[in-house]
Amino acid sequence: MTAIRLFLFLASIYNWELKQLDINNALLHGELKKDVYMVATPGLTFIQPGQVFKLQKGLYGFKKANREWFAKLSSFLRSIGYTQSMNDHSLSINSSKGSFTTLLVYVDDIILAGNNKEEIEQIKPSRLRILRI
Repeated sequence: MTAIRLFLFLASIYNWELKQLDINNALLHGELKKDVYMVATPGLTFIQPGQVFKLQKGLYGFKKANREWFAKLSSFLRSIGYTQSMNDHSLSINSSKGSFTTLLVYVDDIILAGNNKEEIEQIKPSRLRILRI
């Protein structure tokens, strides 16, 4: 929360453009790197005794779901020119030729701020669409 407060404070001081995004079902977009199996929930009638299911994506309540989604987001942000802060891994920065855009992640909420309104408007709908696969 300290990083969010500082982030909003800087945005107000420098009169940055500020946008907030919520990634729908974010934790379901992380791709599992290892095979994960789960026992079928009680009440399913079409399963055989002892049958398990192999997960293709993370589930809510799955311990690594947050980590897998954040890894996918971080990789995507690096691919479009953002650099992850060494002090706060939830903060990514894109700075070039007087343009400064920052992106702060809190679970599945994203706050975008910076002096380049076009970059912020561009990243909102089109670039983050990749995260909804």
